[in-house]
Amino acid sequence: MLGLAAGAGLLISLLIVMYYVGQIDGQNKRNQYLTDQIALLDTQIAEIAELDKKKEGLLKRKQVIEELQASRSQMVHLFDSLVRTIPDGVTLMSIKQEGEMLTLGGRSQSNARVSTYMRNLEGSGWMTNPDLNVIEAKAGNAGLPYEFNLKVKLANPNAPKDEDGDGKPDAAPAAA
Repeated sequence: MLGLAAGAGLLISLLIVMYYVGQIDGQNKRNQYLTDQIALLDTQIAEIAELDKKKEGLLKRKQVIEELQASRSQMVHLFDSLVRTIPDGVTLMSIKQEGEMLTLGGRSQSNARVSTYMRNLEGSGWMTNPDLNVIEAKAGNAGLPYEFNLKVKLANPNAPKDEDGDGKPDAAPAAA
């Protein structure tokens, strides 16, 4: 009986060890499955991050295109404003654009005509802040003896205003 009890104890011990080995193998398989799924998700996260970068690049391109589209008619309006604002006795000789600044050079009959021209430019809506650099009397043209050079800042009266100076258009005020 002692041998039978020892054999039964050995058999029960063997079964318990086999049960726990099976449990450990099952847990290792679940851990391996989770590790594989985590690796798969890491590759998907990397793809999503790459797609986010592409999306950001496309949004920047879209914004540039929208800005170009919005300012597309600006030159037409600008030249129309230039023609409408020139008073009698003033002739433009040169126009040069550098970014948002427009440099106008020309000749006039008097200083008062240049002042009138500057007021007209300010009132046009498409140009702001006229700044007279030079006005001097030059020989060679008796009808237009004064030569001037002034700068104006280009503006778009249809664009949203940037009153706080942060470089971004301000939101429309909320209705009360």
